[in-house]
Amino acid sequence: MYQRFVMPSIVKTLKVVADPNRLRILLLLKGEELSVAELQEILGMGQSTISTHLSQLKQAGLVEDRRTGKSNLYHPTTAWGRLLDEVLADAEKEIAEASSDQTAMRRVLKKRQDKMRAFFDSVAGRLGKDYVPGKSWKSLAEALLRLMPPLTIADLGAGEGAFALLLAARAKRVIAVDSSARMIDVGREQAARHGVKNVEYRQGDMEEVPIGNGEVDLVFFSQSLHHALHPERALAEAARILAPGGRAVVLDLVKHRFEEAREMYADEWLGFSEAELEAMLESAGFTNVEAAAVDKDADAPQFQTLLAVGIKLTAES
Repeated sequence: MYQRFVMPSIVKTLKVVADPNRLRILLLLKGEELSVAELQEILGMGQSTISTHLSQLKQAGLVEDRRTGKSNLYHPTTAWGRLLDEVLADAEKEIAEASSDQTAMRRVLKKRQDKMRAFFDSVAGRLGKDYVPGKSWKSLAEALLRLMPPLTIADLGAGEGAFALLLAARAKRVIAVDSSARMIDVGREQAARHGVKNVEYRQGDMEEVPIGNGEVDLVFFSQSLHHALHPERALAEAARILAPGGRAVVLDLVKHRFEEAREMYADEWLGFSEAELEAMLESAGFTNVEAAAVDKDADAPQFQTLLAVGIKLTAES
């Protein structure tokens, strides 16, 4: 009885993955969440063809999707685990287009990141005058209470550097990192105008931070983590640049449903739940992790601010 239930599912799955184009799609999705439009660009296939392949992969329980703005991002399920990994490992050697597909995917992802950078370049110099969800002095004060100066601090996704300047008043040194060249220029101009000399601005991505291993005592993400393509990688980078026993502090939005934020503020993620953020911090190597909502906007859509803190494990831990 057990075999009669399981075997049809296995047979159906093997039939689905036998198609070379569906294998190409699975190889791409194994490394990155992608939309139908992005798969079209990478594979050079029509939208209806891609959608049909994805529908068959979903029916076989091999992929699933999540809504992001006006499109869906597809990724593999964990249902088939090791069996699917072994099939894809063999397919990568046999599918002639596999290598070029990966190259095309990197170009597509760069376009996605460039779109986000273009947004911040466009608002540099006026961002502080406009409303940004979740940025409130009350939430910043909650985070500052947890500081133990003097420290060397990294502000990742620093924007124009207003928070970096605030930290500099009590820090030994602040390294402000942002992917937008224009934001970095504005930050440097503001630091010079205020005579602040212990803030250094560096252009770079949160997922590839231009800071050495163990160089800082504290890492801050102030309403920036939801702009990362891969938040877990950004948190892993935070762990890398922290000295043992150093802390990561994340100020972000509690998970919400205001989809317009993706277009209005170039948000990649619609915030995080307390459990999600705690799990990501623990997976990145942090201990004593705490996360809680600390503020709520009075006006619609009433964004809530989430504060999370974690300590990097020491060698003895």
